[in-house]
Amino acid sequence: MRIVIQRVREASVTIDEERLSGSIQKGFLVLLGIESDDGQEDIDWLCKKLINLRVFTDDAGRMNLSIQDVQGEFLVVSQFTLHASTRKGNRPSFIRAARPEVAIPLYEAFLQQLKDSSGLPVATGEFGASMQVRLLNDGPVTIIMDSKNKE
Repeated sequence: MRIVIQRVREASVTIDEERLSGSIQKGFLVLLGIESDDGQEDIDWLCKKLINLRVFTDDAGRMNLSIQDVQGEFLVVSQFTLHASTRKGNRPSFIRAARPEVAIPLYEAFLQQLKDSSGLPVATGEFGASMQVRLLNDGPVTIIMDSKNKE
């Protein structure tokens, strides 16, 4: 499981350029990519890291506060392209990305655990839809985490 986290002042996702699916103010925009061999332990590790990640600015101007400390919000958007392989040729391969029958239950489990563990609002896109994401990146602060490569 791979996530791209962007600290935002605001973010929203629209479906098919017309229907607002989710929007947040201060918090994290999380792009979530799921591999076919991901499971509950990947969800556990990523949710814990995400909730406790200290990248919000304290009164001294240092990145020292978590999303819970600032009572932020999450916007989670599924994005299978995070598992693109560009090793051969110029057209990416997405063979490592989980098929919907595997990915959807894991996506839903990730959302539920994030809600339950953080106690914060979690807005979403729509799995498999054509989405347009708008954000006002704060910092900018962008962090990548991969449950298979715990750096």
